[in-house]
Amino acid sequence: MAVPRSKTSKARTSRRQTINMRLDAPLTVECNNCGNKIILHRVCPKCGFYRGKQIIKPNV
Repeated sequence: MAVPRSKTSKARTSRRQTINMRLDAPLTVECNNCGNKIILHRVCPKCGFYRGKQIIKPNV
């Protein structure tokens, strides 16, 4: 069985681990009503529509 020759440093360990911790930007799509960029499955803050229905009154 292979044995490491020396201890892995904290810097090397954390550098390796942070590669998998990076967050991806959330997916955005165009609102069907106004064309504003919104996050998937969210009410559009500009027009207040979700799936073709008025859900909230927009803040104007």
